[in-house]
Amino acid sequence: MAAPDSILARTTDPDGRVVVVLARIWEGKILRDHPELVDGLDLVADTVQSPDHSESDPIVGRHRYYRRRVGPSRWLLVVVSYEQEPGRVITALATRKDPKQWTP
Repeated sequence: MAAPDSILARTTDPDGRVVVVLARIWEGKILRDHPELVDGLDLVADTVQSPDHSESDPIVGRHRYYRRRVGPSRWLLVVVSYEQEPGRVITALATRKDPKQWTP
């Protein structure tokens, strides 16, 4: 187990902002709630960097990034908080549901 505030991954979003994945969020929340992503750290970073779709989150200061056909389901959803710098991945999950604003 890594130190809680250690950075496990660093990437940039499509707007060039730095986004990190902290060990405490990856190990303490994402993997606890979504163990199917145990080997998905690189997929999460790639989703933020090169999403197939992105949209604002209902919570101000957050954004949702989606990537199709990666991971264990139809979509990989990654939510990033920009309420601090650098931005932080706050959750990631596999989902079958299309994003609300998705138009194929």
